[in-house]
Amino acid sequence: MKKERPVNLDLSTIKFPAAAKASILHRISGVVMLFSLAFLIWAFAVSLSGPEGFAQIESIMTSFIAKFIGWGILTALGFHLIIGLRHLVMDMGYWEELDSGRLSANIAIALSVIFSVLVGVWLW
Repeated sequence: MKKERPVNLDLSTIKFPAAAKASILHRISGVVMLFSLAFLIWAFAVSLSGPEGFAQIESIMTSFIAKFIGWGILTALGFHLIIGLRHLVMDMGYWEELDSGRLSANIAIALSVIFSVLVGVWLW
């Protein structure tokens, strides 16, 4: 049975609602946090190996690139936490309607941007 329906595979032409963007970015931030664990565990292990290891990690962490990576990790963590709390509230039965879901997604994204800026100010 062949269905004659249009298929649009160009994702750049689709306008996603705020709730979809929040959900997709929530998954991406989880993946970023998973991969960042390798860097964090390595840095933790080296810093605990002795005074030389601690000094090595301290010198690495003062560079711009390390601060930028740290900012990215903390931004992903904050975004994941804020959007995750929104998902938990939705699992309890609130903010499930279209308007309240859109509003909660926009508020959560705005809070995440504010958190990201505050983390950037704190790191630099």
